[in-house]
Amino acid sequence: MKKAILIGPFTQILPLNKLPLRGALKDEQLEVINHGGIVVSGGKIIAIGAYEELKKGDHELEVINESQVCIPGLIDAHTHICFGGTRANDYAMRNSGKSYLQIAKAGGGIWDTVTQTRMASKKQLIDGIIHRSNRHLKNGVTTLEVKSGYGLSVDQELKMLRAIKEANSQVKQDLISTCLAAHMVPKDWNNSAEAYLLEISESLFPALKAEDLTQRIDAFIEDSAFSGLEIAPYFKAAKKQGFDITVHADQFTPGGSEIAVHYKAISADHLEVSSQKEIDLLAQSETIAVALPGASIGLGCDFTPVRKLLDAGAIVAIASDHNPGSAPMGDLLTPACILGAFQKLSNAEVLAGITFRAAAALKLKDRGILEIGHKADFISYPTNNYQEITYQQGQLKPNGVWKNGTRVNPS
Repeated sequence: MKKAILIGPFTQILPLNKLPLRGALKDEQLEVINHGGIVVSGGKIIAIGAYEELKKGDHELEVINESQVCIPGLIDAHTHICFGGTRANDYAMRNSGKSYLQIAKAGGGIWDTVTQTRMASKKQLIDGIIHRSNRHLKNGVTTLEVKSGYGLSVDQELKMLRAIKEANSQVKQDLISTCLAAHMVPKDWNNSAEAYLLEISESLFPALKAEDLTQRIDAFIEDSAFSGLEIAPYFKAAKKQGFDITVHADQFTPGGSEIAVHYKAISADHLEVSSQKEIDLLAQSETIAVALPGASIGLGCDFTPVRKLLDAGAIVAIASDHNPGSAPMGDLLTPACILGAFQKLSNAEVLAGITFRAAAALKLKDRGILEIGHKADFISYPTNNYQEITYQQGQLKPNGVWKNGTRVNPS
């Protein structure tokens, strides 16, 4: 049997394992293990602590340069990295002052990506997912969620979700798939929104279960997408068939977060226009608020009111929303750090939002912290001070990425 491996010494290890799931955090609450090490075996952490003490055990050694800070692998709880084509023209038009409606009338918007994604082969979609996943890996993301939603028909949504499943077997991270067939009413659908959702729930949902393509159903609750009344039978059908619910909520108009809480959704994502009413509602629920600062940057709009959410006692995760339209940057840490500057978030709050709180938004209890029995997913940065990670706003890149205890640095 292969011996356990001791990895270290790290100048600092931040396990993040003694912090509460909800509410505000202070940096003084962060535990820092100085000159530490991590022992891994079978893909899990079996010991963590002072390196010199751990060296006394019977372990193989993976010795690193000590001037490194180690934190849990980053978790991106909301991405749309399965897509075809580009929306560079949308970005240029938006920055020149064109409205969302004007861009859509000019052939842009979500439907443009739907058209390009439908034209793409499954292999092209798989190759795109792999390419974008590798970008995230270089930035320390060891688990990321991937949505469908640019197919908007039974066959095309299946193509996307099958591509995500196949890509998951070819990348070094874990990809967590989500069905977003309720992204918008497809323009080539010649019936009502309710009829479209009924078609998806009756024809697509059973196939998702049969092929084990996802356990998560998402929907965009917005004036330009679906109303709470329209989505009600859809969510009821999803819950009846055993799916978890997540919601695109309060991005341009409020109301989605109330729907999310009502249906006991795992998360409500976006929340840029959430008022105190929505903030209090989320804080009093188990639904996790997921801020998407990449979309705020891409659209030039307000950030999610994370400071108010945390102070009210909500659970807040931070995700990239990597997509071809509103969040083309495709990065997790940089927007999270910028969000921190605008919302006055502590280092602890930023790091929690992209690790264990993000894990909770995906119902993953085996990662996001460094603790015995958890996945040995962690990353290191070439610094001797963990504060440099947020201070450099994503420009300090990981020099070590471990997935299930194996170093998986991308080439």
